[in-house]
Amino acid sequence: MEIKTYRFPPHGDDRGQLVALEALEDIPFEIKRVYYIYDTLPDVVRGKHAHRCLEQILICVHGSCKVALEDGQTRQEICLDDPTLGLYISNDTWREMYDFSEGAVLLVLASEHYDEADYIREYTKFLEMVQGKREERHL
Repeated sequence: MEIKTYRFPPHGDDRGQLVALEALEDIPFEIKRVYYIYDTLPDVVRGKHAHRCLEQILICVHGSCKVALEDGQTRQEICLDDPTLGLYISNDTWREMYDFSEGAVLLVLASEHYDEADYIREYTKFLEMVQGKREERHL
């Protein structure tokens, strides 16, 4: 599994910094939903699911958190602690966000509108799905 990150250039001067993001320019998809996670306690794990179709970019715009990604065979962890760093998460990827610092704000840009049917919330079902897709590719 390859972790894909995007570095978003800051624009700033003595007044402060600004990062501008544009769909299909800086972000590899049309943004259909934006949300953010905040006031998360350090011992809480968020996410714990995968998506069938949805793609996301995660940006910790304040503070830090860790993100574990898994494709059914490999698990990798990345620390998001820079507001100019975006983590791309493709569909069919299990994700868990944890170890949030005090005051952390995690911004999520999503390629699709909310659809509960797109979620895979049970880890065993996720493993079955990715294994089935691997078997289909080898036929």
